[in-house]
Amino acid sequence: MNKELADLRKKNLEQLNAELISARESQFGLRIKHKTGQLNETSELVKAKKKIALIKTVMNEVKSKDEV
Repeated sequence: MNKELADLRKKNLEQLNAELISARESQFGLRIKHKTGQLNETSELVKAKKKIALIKTVMNEVKSKDEV
């Protein structure tokens, strides 16, 4: 997760926004698969949720740096 965090911190706000959209689409697909019984690894739902939270956290860090 630390490597992923370092990679996210290198990106600008537009790239983070695109990453967030991609992660949300992925989460939606996982939720659909879970409801239809096609998802074998239910831990992927938790991983997707944590990735979204991580992206949002980095986005807030970038926004707060820009304000100062």
